[in-house]
Amino acid sequence: MKKIIVPIDFSNYSDYALETAAVIAKQNGGEVLALHMLELSDAVLTKGSLEQSEEAVFFLKLAEKRFEEFLNKDYLNGIEVTPIVKHFKVFSEVSEVAEEHSADLIVMGSKGTSGLAEVFVGSNTERVVRHSSIPVLVIKDRLESTEFKNVIFASDFSEESTAIFNEAVAKFEGMGATVHLVYVNTPGRFLNSTEMRNKVSDFLNSAEGNTNRLAHTSYVADYTVEAGILNHANNIQADLVAIATHGRKGIAHFFEGSISEDVANHATLPVMTFKI
Repeated sequence: MKKIIVPIDFSNYSDYALETAAVIAKQNGGEVLALHMLELSDAVLTKGSLEQSEEAVFFLKLAEKRFEEFLNKDYLNGIEVTPIVKHFKVFSEVSEVAEEHSADLIVMGSKGTSGLAEVFVGSNTERVVRHSSIPVLVIKDRLESTEFKNVIFASDFSEESTAIFNEAVAKFEGMGATVHLVYVNTPGRFLNSTEMRNKVSDFLNSAEGNTNRLAHTSYVADYTVEAGILNHANNIQADLVAIATHGRKGIAHFFEGSISEDVANHATLPVMTFKI
């Protein structure tokens, strides 16, 4: 994790994310890319080209000044920090910036949403998770430590998630963490005990050539996958939830939803998503 992107909106949540990214950067000899996206109003965009250009420059300079003040943190001492300002708030651009700079992690602070506000407005966190091709670490509060020791990895144990599983396990075990696997059994996709164990066994044999991790695998019954993951994480006192995302967009996302986005949005624990 040598290059870490932190979307900045100057809130306390982005401060938490920036501090977390700073700790991870120090641990890995990495650098932080602080990204702010301007939200230019329709009024600015509909003005004449010269007037629009002048006002856009004004907002850009204002953002740069505020950036300089926001990045004046003691915890950033000794870390290479690159401020990046984009003119428009387009969340797919976070992934584009990550690709342009060969970043390998996005750290994002989020307060989460619930109820009708989530349906109509959505959350910035969900949008970044949906578009990102690299892992996204979502945090809700200032972390006491980034030494994650008890990580829960939630999966449907499908063949397409094998590569992501191997990537996640290598990352967390490299940090000294114990990885706990969980399969959530729901009424809509019910499997009996033998079927669940066989599914996980086949997956592990394909991914690692053995079934040693069955000792660290739990089978949880709940009404939804999201509830099962979060309840089990609390039960085993996990300090991080890791989950794969398919990154569905558009109408498929609206009707089917995304478990990873919901978990990232509603969990109080840190959540790291991996794109399949």
